Amino acid sequence: MPAAPDEKIPGIHDFDFIHGHWAVAHRRLTTRGAGLQDDPASWDEFDAVASCEPRLGGMANIEEMHCPARGWSGMAVRTLNVASGEWSIYWVNSLDGVLQPPVRGRFAADGCTLEGPDTDHGRPIIARYIWSDIRPDSARWSQAFSYDDGATWETNWIMDFTRA
Repeated sequence: MPAAPDEKIPGIHDFDFIHGHWAVAHRRLTTRGAGLQDDPASWDEFDAVASCEPRLGGMANIEEMHCPARGWSGMAVRTLNVASGEWSIYWVNSLDGVLQPPVRGRFAADGCTLEGPDTDHGRPIIARYIWSDIRPDSARWSQAFSYDDGATWETNWIMDFTRA
């Protein structure tokens, strides 16, 4: 059996908070890139369940989310690059099965911000994930896209996690 990663690796326990089972309240912008984030009627709200398990002694984890009200499931794979101290998050969903390009970032005192290049319906974007309000029984994840190389950001998805 391979040895577990060294517990002294900085950041190895950053995502330990997400391990376990969760109820997830989603709030997703129905039309992205149209400047509608301040219009309450432009948001779709639905519930989901998620579970997350550590892998490789904490250097990675796998989260699976089920959204029966919207007919899809998704999976996040998070990995820690020991040399850089950065986390990467990869996402794939049951609608298209395409592994999305990763976002990368690191934790600070107020949470974690990760960014990376991607496309949204063919438009080049920078995707940003933010983990915030991290507590023992709750956390918030949000996603924002920049269509202008980071000059402005549109939040288009918010998930509030509550431990099940």
